[in-house]
Amino acid sequence: MEQKQWALDARQASYKLAALSLEERNAALRGIQDALKKHKEAIFAQNALDMTEAEQDHLPMPLLKRLKFDEAKLTDVLSGLDSLIALPDPLGKITLARELTPGLNLYRVSCPIGVIGVVFESRPDALVQIAALCLKSGNAALLKGGREALRSNRALMTAMQEGTKAILPNGWAALLETRDDVNDMLSQDESIDLIIPRGSNAFVKYIMEHTSIPVMGHAEGLCHTYVDASADIDMAVKVVVDAKTQALAVCNATETLLVHKDIAAAFLPKCAEALKAKGVELRGDERTRQIIPCNPATDADWDTEYLDAILSIKIVDSIEEAIAHINRHGSHHTDAILARDEVAQKRFLSGVDSAGVYVNCSTRFADGFRYGFGAEVGIATGKLHARGPVGVEGLCTYKYQLIGSGQTVAETVSGTITYTHRDL
Repeated sequence: MEQKQWALDARQASYKLAALSLEERNAALRGIQDALKKHKEAIFAQNALDMTEAEQDHLPMPLLKRLKFDEAKLTDVLSGLDSLIALPDPLGKITLARELTPGLNLYRVSCPIGVIGVVFESRPDALVQIAALCLKSGNAALLKGGREALRSNRALMTAMQEGTKAILPNGWAALLETRDDVNDMLSQDESIDLIIPRGSNAFVKYIMEHTSIPVMGHAEGLCHTYVDASADIDMAVKVVVDAKTQALAVCNATETLLVHKDIAAAFLPKCAEALKAKGVELRGDERTRQIIPCNPATDADWDTEYLDAILSIKIVDSIEEAIAHINRHGSHHTDAILARDEVAQKRFLSGVDSAGVYVNCSTRFADGFRYGFGAEVGIATGKLHARGPVGVEGLCTYKYQLIGSGQTVAETVSGTITYTHRDL
């Protein structure tokens, strides 16, 4: 397959990025901040054109909110960059230091992955966050956002390139614009080290099946909140409302509510009233419908990420049934238990197979910024390399550095020198 120039440029840039100091990378991040502020009106104008077209195409309201890039979104982005700049250097961290034999020392040292391709949704702020995370961790970035945000992304990328041109190598970040670009990216195995797709399970599976490049899947978020028999009802209502309604079209919003049968009659009417006041459509199993008025839930509801003001509710007989339901129907993203019983809390924490498992708090906390990572490239639901919100450390790998003074393997075989394997 023909090597694309943008992939070749990114590969060459990645070598130079890996050698930049923390001060240089942070200076580039400040340059991005300055350029975004300088060109904000032009960025807002391009976003307004994207918004107008999306409205004409009848994009759902929750997705329109994600597409919008205004003063509030810019403030959040600038704050995220501040947090990222304040983080310690993820590169050059020694995670193992061992003497193999006197004068021969082994070190395991963190380093960039190299070139990372990210395909993400129509959210302009994500473009800046992902590019900044790659920059902080010394990686070159190939970025493909949703088509609805193309004008916004172009304006943002232009600003970022201007803000970093005095420090960063050409090709450190590139904006891909078409589906053909994505297909080309999947074939650039000589230049790209990792692909991160954000989207549905079907989309992530498609990417995995059509590339030989390693893929870190960031799939859908079918999150659950389980209200245990021991839950504090008022606290549970507050947390469930936040988990469902604080933002709708996000991967860490709760989509299914599981309620223990012993608390259902006391909890559900209060919770339903609060949710309906927020405009949430409730869908319940038969036992739920005997307690509160709501629409029937079908088997398909347990496997649906709504990204909308819809919540499915199921009454369970035990915490074991709740855990089994989550592990079967969930996406291994983030799931929470609301309970005062510490035994139940520990059972849930150990039993639920998800990247984030919470006690007495909203699933909406599953976020790189809220974790103190500065931002995130997404939430990894797999178990290899990185899991949960992937920040700068998740975009690093490591190399082994062996520092000697003339030692040879022949000397270890003959017994002239012996292994000590002493941790330093």
